[in-house]
Amino acid sequence: MSTAALRPFSRGLRVHVLVTTDTLSGVWSYTRELVTGLVGRGTGVTLVSLGEIPLPQQTAWMENLRGLEYRPTAFRLDWMEEGESDLKDSCAYLTALVHELKPDLLHLHHACYGSLPVAVPRIVTAHTDLIGWWKSVHGREPDDSRWLHWYREVMTRGLSDANFVVAPSAWMLDALHASYTFFAPEAVIHPGRNPLYFNPYVAKEESVLAVGRLWDAGKQVSLLTQHAHCLPVCIVSDEAPAPATRNPIRADVKLAVAEVSVALKGPQSEAQMRNLYSRASIYAATSKYEPFGLCALEAALSRCAIVANDIPSFREVWGDAALYFRTNDGESLAELIHRLRQEPDLCRGYANRAYQRARQRFTAKQMIDEYLQLYRGALQSSSLAA
Repeated sequence: MSTAALRPFSRGLRVHVLVTTDTLSGVWSYTRELVTGLVGRGTGVTLVSLGEIPLPQQTAWMENLRGLEYRPTAFRLDWMEEGESDLKDSCAYLTALVHELKPDLLHLHHACYGSLPVAVPRIVTAHTDLIGWWKSVHGREPDDSRWLHWYREVMTRGLSDANFVVAPSAWMLDALHASYTFFAPEAVIHPGRNPLYFNPYVAKEESVLAVGRLWDAGKQVSLLTQHAHCLPVCIVSDEAPAPATRNPIRADVKLAVAEVSVALKGPQSEAQMRNLYSRASIYAATSKYEPFGLCALEAALSRCAIVANDIPSFREVWGDAALYFRTNDGESLAELIHRLRQEPDLCRGYANRAYQRARQRFTAKQMIDEYLQLYRGALQSSSLAA
């Protein structure tokens, strides 16, 4: 263990953290906040991405971040059925990288890497898991198969071998324990976003915004297509953000079924999403599986009223700062939207509640503070054990 690791984050000393992420989910936005915050606090970071190689526009935020080294890879992820064939190679790559760079700490955003055969403290942040998703969406575990046995084994081993397991909510931590047996030290650290990325001061339009692919049963934005609404509804795809261009991207489609009319938008640039959040008066958080919900947080920081599916994780995150419709009930969702349309003061009140809760509990600064404290504990425990 290096001297820097024994006295982390002291003036004149530098800790080096190797962080893994992927480019195929909201983990990418989460990682952006994490890495930017760590580098800003003087922590050296090597970032390794899995999944697809990102476009230059997706990595533009890394420019001018002194202390960051980025290594993109195209290894497939563990939850993909094809990921099994890549796991051995990705583990070998990461192990070799640790031996080459000798980081003080590993911060891994995929549980399968918690069992890397290296003598370096390993923090695993478990954002999601396939078995928990399946149980929430389908009401049962996935069908037994050889691949499922493999997936459960690598998840269990990774969680068990980690020095610390972090979840974005207490609900997610409970869900992990319901599917896997592990006894590593654990913590809940809520994700955070930088409020400066969002505009809560634009005059609101009477409209509803949701983010998620129409076919995604976990996000179930399709609830918004089941009934007519008294306000315009816009559903934005949650695929990787589109690159910024000189001319606005248009990927709009009108879905009309009987009296239901919803605007569907393809992937949007960050600037376009910021504009959509800032103008919408209501954000519909429709997911039936949501360990935390970064999109709802972004809407709250844009001062949208949050109308959320009544599931435990949303109750945990938003408490009395959101309104809840009956679980997975499109009619109840439509009724709640109608109520907010009829009571604009109520809508503004809940928008302010969501905004205040987001600023008080879910900022990038608070997330970084909590991770740095966890890093200190992991490094000190490792040095004592050595």
